[in-house]
Amino acid sequence: MAETIETVDVQGTAIGVGTVIAMACLGYGTIVSRTIVGIEATTVAMWVFAGTFLAVGTLHAAYGYASLAWGYGGAAVGWLFVILGTSGIRVGIGLLLLGLSGAYIILVSRRLRSETNDSGG
Repeated sequence: MAETIETVDVQGTAIGVGTVIAMACLGYGTIVSRTIVGIEATTVAMWVFAGTFLAVGTLHAAYGYASLAWGYGGAAVGWLFVILGTSGIRVGIGLLLLGLSGAYIILVSRRLRSETNDSGG
């Protein structure tokens, strides 16, 4: 069960790095210039979050945790719908995917933690 703990540590680090980069993009967009290489800073920040979720999903897939990989993959697709959505319906689908994926990730994470605690880890 040491792999579960390592995976969670990697997950937290990846999400933390992605969040710091996204916040830096937003800060730059607020203080320095509204755009980063010609793209709205908020759009760049959303792409960073989508990439972060994709990276975390890929890490979980590499460690063999398909359920978490699917959850984070669903969140990445949700971000894509939000970013690329050209209508309210598409953005709504993206938000729904983000919400459902987040709920699924919470349930799976709790289950994995309880299995780790039950096995004495």
